[in-house]
Amino acid sequence: MKNIALSLALLAALCAPASAANVARSYTYFSIGGKSLSDIEQQLRSRGPHVQSTGQRHPGATRMEFTTKVSYAETKGNCRVSKAAVSVKANVFLPKWRNRRTADRETALIWDTLSRDIKRHEDSHISIAKRYARKIEDTVEALPYRSSCSKLQEIAQKETARILEEHDAAQEKFDRIESHNFEDRLMRLLNYRLDQISKGRLPG
Repeated sequence: MKNIALSLALLAALCAPASAANVARSYTYFSIGGKSLSDIEQQLRSRGPHVQSTGQRHPGATRMEFTTKVSYAETKGNCRVSKAAVSVKANVFLPKWRNRRTADRETALIWDTLSRDIKRHEDSHISIAKRYARKIEDTVEALPYRSSCSKLQEIAQKETARILEEHDAAQEKFDRIESHNFEDRLMRLLNYRLDQISKGRLPG
């Protein structure tokens, strides 16, 4: 559930950059077995993706790579940022329970609720990343003129690094909040799904 990998490429160019705050996401599924909830828990702990920042395995994870492209323009002895575009490449790792079809109703219900919450959690990490990608674009494009493009590029790099640190802190805060509220959140989701099933809005 953590942000696993983050890399930054700063490229100065005079050509038109890619579209703003673009996010490309892909999903990779790892298979787990077991028949009971305790089996599933053990499988998630032993087979889930390893997260470097925690040194542990997690039920889901997202690896993200930021790429920042900045275009500069020189006019009358000054340099300005003409365009900044940030793209985020996200690879989401999610569990797939191969015994779902043969599971008893209660275990299947809990699994469906849990797996949806894991996916929501990882997609939320991507939303946070996109928000900070836009912040990088807005901040860099708003930088004032400088006497040379090399000076402006140095400032752009520092601002980008600063915002990426803010991004990492925001991701960690999100994980702390989610972890603290996990049990209450899962119970609310289970009760909601049971209510929807009783009303015939979801299959039982």
